[in-house]
Amino acid sequence: MSEFTLVIGNYNLSSWSLRPWLVLKQTGVPFGTVKVDLKTHADKPPEVKVEILKHSPSGRVPVLKHRGLTIWDSLAICEYLAETFPEKNLWPASPAARASARSVSAEMHSGFMGMRTHLSMNMRSSLPMKEIPSAAQADVARIQEIWRSCREQHGAQGPYLFGQFSIADAFYAPVVSRFTTYAPKVDDVSKAYMETIWKLPAMQEWLEEAKKEG
Repeated sequence: MSEFTLVIGNYNLSSWSLRPWLVLKQTGVPFGTVKVDLKTHADKPPEVKVEILKHSPSGRVPVLKHRGLTIWDSLAICEYLAETFPEKNLWPASPAARASARSVSAEMHSGFMGMRTHLSMNMRSSLPMKEIPSAAQADVARIQEIWRSCREQHGAQGPYLFGQFSIADAFYAPVVSRFTTYAPKVDDVSKAYMETIWKLPAMQEWLEEAKKEG
């Protein structure tokens, strides 16, 4: 039996759950998954809350359980995994790059409310928008700015934001899904980065699970 259990929401809808799931996949460690069906219980929020509270004191997913510990919040989970598996280099090795990776991850964790409001994650759908709402478009522009800057500085080391796969890529993977669904106009650097993330075997595995949901 695995020592790790990750409690998640729906594959199709839960962007917060996708992040630590990708990072756990990157470690290579076996882990169990418990899914709370947020969509099925959308009209019964008290029941959803009760179900999640069985696993998380915050009443939110994702939640990681490991050796009697309960870690909630996607960023806290990823930091815990980085400390537990230092050999996996889940943050960049360079202090400067690591600081930048944490900065762009924190910006994603706490910001981009326009995108969250108007371009919610719907992974298995294709819903191109003729016109992106201005609040979301500002976020789309800022995200591309981040991607261009990271790729310009670290592109020689590999195809990810900081060369090799890091927690920062896991945090922007749901954005790749959103951009794929709603098809805002993006530059060539962003297109190449999106293709890299979309082709990740773990990303495709998550997508296949999303397609199975009703």
